[in-house]
Amino acid sequence: MNLENNISKKGYTKISSFRKGQPFFTVIGAGPGDSELITLKAVKALGTADVVLYDALVNPELLEYAPKAEHIFVGKRKGCYAYQQEQINELIVTRARTYGHVVRLKGGDPFVFGRGAEEMEYATNHGIQTAMIPGISSCISVPAAQDIPVTKRNSAESFWVITGTTKEHKLSQDVHLAAKSSATVVILMGMSKLPEIVTLFKKEGKSETPVAIIQNGTRKDEKIGIGTIDTIEDVVREEKLANPAIIIIGEVVNHRTSIQKVVLSNVNELSLEV
Repeated sequence: MNLENNISKKGYTKISSFRKGQPFFTVIGAGPGDSELITLKAVKALGTADVVLYDALVNPELLEYAPKAEHIFVGKRKGCYAYQQEQINELIVTRARTYGHVVRLKGGDPFVFGRGAEEMEYATNHGIQTAMIPGISSCISVPAAQDIPVTKRNSAESFWVITGTTKEHKLSQDVHLAAKSSATVVILMGMSKLPEIVTLFKKEGKSETPVAIIQNGTRKDEKIGIGTIDTIEDVVREEKLANPAIIIIGEVVNHRTSIQKVVLSNVNELSLEV
């Protein structure tokens, strides 16, 4: 079964109408960082790309799935932009019209704080057909890879996923609301606002609430710090944690500790038997 039929029958995209050389734009979720955490559908679509525009959080190994395409880095590193958003939008349109199939490869899922929807709108408004292939979102998969569920019976019935920093460079007001909730709170792009976040949760009497911060989740250079609202800033300093990182606040963080105790106990028992 060819790529067009495979994708269109599942109803995810309009790639069924794509023909080689025709202007076409696909937004693809690259997953959280581990190169194996990308979908088969995304890999197949990358194989048809003429141009790939990729972000800083995308694992460069994934570009190997598009060997014949032009690869253009359009991400942000340490506050420096390779391209402004307006320039990225123009690249999408001009490259699609010139070469055909443009793929926008974004970390995690492009519809979770990824501006994928905005870029699709821009391309559509310029007469270019678009498609979207979802990715594994870091907000769930990065905690999961460290044995932290975002929901757990008797611990958390729901979870919030919030951007830590708005386009005005302020802490999202949703964090204020989330701090009052019993739900798990997952904050992306929030490391620069950690002192404010800690203050909010303390005001709600949650100084002992467990916190995990995971940097470079699912990658080889992954780092993690575990603490409480009271201690997490000290943990960040001791572990030298920084962006890109995900903050997880809630009782579910304790699941990781309990699982590791069981594993350690089993290992010790095994070694004694040996």
